[in-house]
Formats: sequence, C-alpha cells, structure tokens
Amino acid sequence: MSLLDMIGPVMIGPSSSHTAGACRLGLVAHHLLGEAPRQAHIGLHASFAKTGRGHGTHLALIAGLLGYRPDDERLPQAFEQAQAAGMAFEFHDADLGDVHPNTARLEVKGEQGELSVQGSSTGGGVIQVTQVQGLGVNFSGASPTVLLRYPDAVGMIARVASTVAADGVNIATLTCTRQTRGGQALLAIELDQPLSPEALAFLGRWPDMHWVRLLPKLMDG
Repeated sequence: MSLLDMIGPVMIGPSSSHTAGACRLGLVAHHLLGEAPRQAHIGLHASFAKTGRGHGTHLALIAGLLGYRPDDERLPQAFEQAQAAGMAFEFHDADLGDVHPNTARLEVKGEQGELSVQGSSTGGGVIQVTQVQGLGVNFSGASPTVLLRYPDAVGMIARVASTVAADGVNIATLTCTRQTRGGQALLAIELDQPLSPEALAFLGRWPDMHWVRLLPKLMDG
C-alpha cells in the first residue's frame, strides 16, 4: 500500500470517492471525446444519486468534462465555468444494474462527435471504467491507455500490438470487446508509457480504423 492509498489524493472537495474519482470519470470522457463537450447527459447510480450533490459529485463530474484535474482550484466553480464555455448539462438518477454504488454514465456530444462512458469511483480517488460506447472495458486511468474502435477482423489485435512494440512501449493490460463477430470492436490497452504521436497517427490512418484515442495517466504517483 502506498502513502497515497493511506492519505488520499491531492484534491479539491470533501470526498475522494465522490469528488476526486468523479472528476477523473469526467476526465476520461473529456479525453476520449477529444474536447470539452457541448452537451452532457449524466446518469447517477445509487450512492452517487443519493448523496452526490452534498459531496460535490455533480461539480466534480462537470469539472472533469471541462478538462480540470481533481486538484484544480476552479473545480468549485465548474457549473459557472461550463456555462461560460457553452456546455449544456443535466443530471438524472439512473439504475445501472449490478454495479458499484458510485457509478455514473456520461453521454456527451461535442463538435466532432459523441461518446458514452460508464465508470465507477471505487474509493480513494481510484476509478474503474467499465463501458465505452456501450462496449465493455476494464481500465483505471492509472497508466496511459490507448483505445481503438474498429470493425472486428482477424489479426487486428496482433497488428496493433506489433505497432506498440515497434514504438518501444510495453503493454501492461489489454482488453477487447466486440458487439458480434464482425461487428464493432473496442480495444483498450494500458501502457507503461504513452505511445508516440507518430505511432498514434499511424494507427489512425488505417482505413479500417474508426478512431484512436490516447488517455493520459490520470492518477498521481
């Protein structure tokens, strides 16, 4: 156990699980969308729905969508900052099934597209992202993570892994989910270090690649 695990993250707000974790969930959506969204519809599950407002969860989620980290001094003014940036947002209670009580689903839309992200704040500012675009994933943001969406095809994972290796980057974990055989697939790879801009651009130029996103390391330490 690290010192950070014992004392909690550096953050603005009263609760590491309801504030720091919530902010990081918003950051995931911000980075995967590639911009601060113009619209955000946020479903709050169980504890997030019942006690989130008093613990700053709503502010933290919007702060993350704006690209603010948990220790950003602007977090308490996130609603005003979002209004100034032209972001429309709404919250609603949501039953997301058999998931962690601190779970949110963020459905966001920007200038370049739209995205859905579901994840949980599991304590101490730690998060677990469980869905992107309705497809199952499993990553925490503790390491740089590259996500790729493409039509399921033989050899695609091997091709991506070869590109990562050629860039001199080691894979920590890898998960892949597909809708159906030959349908949409989502590959999430946690890395020891970020891919180079050249490697990301190379992956993005593949004719059968829908999109590639690099999520930076979101956790301290």
